[in-house]
Amino acid sequence: MAQEEATDTTTVEKTSEFLGMDLTAMAEKATDIVSSKGIDFIAAIIIFVVGRFVAGLITKGVRNVLHNRKVDQSLIGFTTGLAQALMMTFVIIAALSRIGIQTTSLVAVIGAAGLAVGLALQGSLSNFAAGVLIIIFKPYKVGDYVVAGGAEGVVEDIGIFTTTVVTLDNRTQIIPNSVATSGVIENYSKKGIRRLDLVAGVSYGDDIKKTKEVLEGIIAAEPKVLADPAPFVGVMEMADSSVNFAFRPWVKVDDYWDLFFQFNEQIKLRLDEEGITIPFPQRDVHLFQEK
Repeated sequence: MAQEEATDTTTVEKTSEFLGMDLTAMAEKATDIVSSKGIDFIAAIIIFVVGRFVAGLITKGVRNVLHNRKVDQSLIGFTTGLAQALMMTFVIIAALSRIGIQTTSLVAVIGAAGLAVGLALQGSLSNFAAGVLIIIFKPYKVGDYVVAGGAEGVVEDIGIFTTTVVTLDNRTQIIPNSVATSGVIENYSKKGIRRLDLVAGVSYGDDIKKTKEVLEGIIAAEPKVLADPAPFVGVMEMADSSVNFAFRPWVKVDDYWDLFFQFNEQIKLRLDEEGITIPFPQRDVHLFQEK
């Protein structure tokens, strides 16, 4: 009996000693893990904070450079936002990698997602690229009168993806930028002046020298007509029913449409006053009697 009690006491002592040693080892291991991981966590936080600060500085620098080069504000906002998002993604991946998280699969997922989004947004990305080119190279700007992408009118807004044009009858047309840049762009406002091309037809029986003097007088009486380039009046063609005169003054873009309608009216009134005939289309019919 006494021997059994001694055996039990020895077993308990050995068990307690083993458990004590095991708990001590576990505590030391846990301390080591916490210590090493704690350093990693602190390093990750430092990477995130410093990376965020550096990303902010770079974004601010990019914004200032674009602003000094007078890049469109919408492009500045988009470009700086995209740059900051890319840099912060890199910073977050670096911080996660520092604490032992495997980021290879995360990078692969981000890459695959980017590819999928790119394929889904092919049209939008082409419009975006075209919008960037429009903003950088400026084939037209807000306020210009253009013909582009099948639309004609005054440019009201140039966005990253679309261009908004208002027609002369106040219709709003929204053109995808890739469509606007896919063909010839006619910008009537780029040079600041335009040539008014009108045609005045008179009868073959009228004095063409007098007609020319009358037309030149109409131009000379209008102060909005530019002296340089010089206006031109001359016989353009001898048509089927009339002698057609080219009436071509140069005017400022802002005055174009006012003078377009004004000159058409003045040509008719002045030719009537001078007794110069504006003929209707005529056709001579010859009848032959068969014998």
